[in-house]
Formats: sequence, C-alpha cells, structure tokens
Amino acid sequence: MTAMLAQLLNGLDKGGAYALIALGLTLVFGTLGVVNFAHGALFMLGCFCAVTFRYLITIETVTVDPTKLTPWGSPVEVRTPLVQNWFGDFGAVMVDYSVPISLILAVPTMLAIGIAMERGLIKHFYKRTHAEQILVTFGLAIVLQEVVKAFFGANPYPQPIPTDLRSAADIGILLGLEPRTLTYPWWRIIYLAFSLFVIGGVFAFLQFTTFGMVVRAGMADRETVGLMGIDIDRRFTIVFGLAAVVAGVAGVMYTPLLPPNYHLGMDFLVLSFVVVVVGGMGSLPGAVVAGFLLGILQSIASMTEIKSLIPGIDQVIIYLVAVIILLVLPRGLMGRRGVMES
Repeated sequence: MTAMLAQLLNGLDKGGAYALIALGLTLVFGTLGVVNFAHGALFMLGCFCAVTFRYLITIETVTVDPTKLTPWGSPVEVRTPLVQNWFGDFGAVMVDYSVPISLILAVPTMLAIGIAMERGLIKHFYKRTHAEQILVTFGLAIVLQEVVKAFFGANPYPQPIPTDLRSAADIGILLGLEPRTLTYPWWRIIYLAFSLFVIGGVFAFLQFTTFGMVVRAGMADRETVGLMGIDIDRRFTIVFGLAAVVAGVAGVMYTPLLPPNYHLGMDFLVLSFVVVVVGGMGSLPGAVVAGFLLGILQSIASMTEIKSLIPGIDQVIIYLVAVIILLVLPRGLMGRRGVMES
C-alpha cells in the first residue's frame, strides 16, 4: 500500500513536468497553429539558465590565510564565493538557494528567446504545412542542442537542492499511517506545487484577463479578431514568449531532480508530444490531464512487482496507453473537431 502511494506521488511529480512542457507546446499550437519541435530545447535552455546562474554566483575569490599552514608549510588558500564576500550571510543563502533564485534570470531570458524565435523564424512558417514546421523546428532544436554542447560540454551539471529542503516530509502521518511509514522528498513536493501554481497561473491569465480573452478569441477565429482592428500577431508573439517561459521555468526547477545535459530537450520532446496527442491537439486542459495521467501510469509501471511480471513495461507504458486512447478516441481525451484533420 505504501509503495503504491509513493509511486502515486512520484507520478504526480513527474506528471507536473510533463504537463508544464505539454502546456506550452499546446499553447503554441492552439494559438499559432505551429507544431514546435524545438519546445523540448526550450526546457533544456531553462535548465542551463539555472546552471549559468549558479556558475556566476559561485565565482570565487582566493585569499591566503597566513595563520593556517598546509602539511607542506605553505599558507592555506581560502576560496569564498564572490557574492558571499559582497553580501555576507545573504550571499551564502543565494548560493544555497541558487536554483529557485535563478528563476529571476530564467524568466526574462526565456521570454526574450521565445520572442526572438517567433519573430525571427516561426512567423515565416505560419501558413506552411505541418511537415515543414516540424522539419524547421526540429532543425532549430538540433542547433540549440549543439550550441549548448559547445559552451557547456557533454557532461551533466548536477544542481544541489537547498540544504533546508534535502529532508523528506512525513506524508504518512497526514494519511493516518504510522510515523515514517511514508516519506517523500520536500523538493519533489515543492516541484509539484510549483507545477500546479504555474498551470493555474496560465489558465487564470487566459481566462480572466483582457489579453487572454483576445488570445482565446484568436485561437477560435483569427481572421475575425484581426478585422476588429486588434493586432493579434503581436499578442501571439507574446504567447509564444509565454510558452517559452513556461518550458524554461519547468526546466529550472527540475535541475535538482535530473542533472541537465545538452540532449535533455530531446529526451523530453517525444514524451511531451505524446502527452499533447493523448490530451488532444490544441486542448490546454487535455494537455494537463494527459500529463498527470501518463506520469502516474509510468511511475506505477516502474514498480518492481509489475516489472517482474512484464519486463520493460515501464519503458513502453506511455506509448501503449497512447495507442489505446487514440484507437478509442482518435482526437485524444479532449481534442476538438477539425484540429489537424483533413
């Protein structure tokens, strides 16, 4: 029972990442009609925003302490992060909490990257076929991947969890179980809460703001909105930037759970597209529901008892479920009529 509950929590945590990536992907497809195969690369770039921020704030100053000697008789070198010299204890806190604080760098950076991608490349493929969109965005993903590899190398960059959050919460007590029967890492709980917060923020933005209302109207009938004198293209550019931000912040907060490397975007790309297709192309609620559903199923399938019965099921469960759902519901769980249908 506790093992199943633990895997359920793992599934919700993993599903949060899938849902965030798929949400941005669906947002772009629903507004612009573009199948963006570079979206996984945006997740990867968000991860490296966290890596870059930590590198910058951990640049060290070296001083010599003449009162302490090494075994060889030379003075001991003391290495201290520059921000700690500048800000004292607050600088030490910045180093410890570098991952969440790096969101300050990631949000404007990913917004700028998203807007530059849309204005510089994507806008020229609005009226092209989906096959051409896939080819050009997949090519862009490879370029971004190789650029990151050139700057950061091929090895992963582990990012530390803040010291105060390295323990585990006793979830079992909340469920009426014995103490320490079911524990779960605090950072994974924080990531799940963060995912729900971002998802809720995106839906609230689209539902309750004038900007979001115009975007939703443009998703339904772009030409009519344009005839009303509204610059829908500018709004769609901002939406593309917003989708990039969602993918980027998802990557930032995921770095302590999975050390980022240059091909991380490709690893999540296929999974995110499966999530979008299962949820229904162009359906934002469908992307979120499918993300959590597939995350939970993948975690349950990774249990030892299940893998002993069906070896390798954890590797293919997502694709098996996708095939079954699409056979029963060809448009996905919440797909709309006419989307990507000839």
